[in-house]
Amino acid sequence: ASVVDANQIERACNRSDRPAANRRLSGCIQDVADLMLSGSEQRLAATFFKDPHKSQEIRQSDRSSHEEFWQRWKEFGETAEIYCAG
Repeated sequence: ASVVDANQIERACNRSDRPAANRRLSGCIQDVADLMLSGSEQRLAATFFKDPHKSQEIRQSDRSSHEEFWQRWKEFGETAEIYCAG
């Protein structure tokens, strides 16, 4: 990933209006994303913070690439929840 692409999920999380969003949590989520998601997957996922409906469009898509991404996204979410909860 280039410097411009780095930390996309962390930045999107910090800019979101979610009450639980904070620098520590956003940084932790980014750490997990770096381990589990490719750069292009992180770019796509970062858009979900601004447009949550987009995640539903991807989830309901019939494209195999979207189905594969959604499986990784679910695994990422479960891992981030466990890893970043404390």
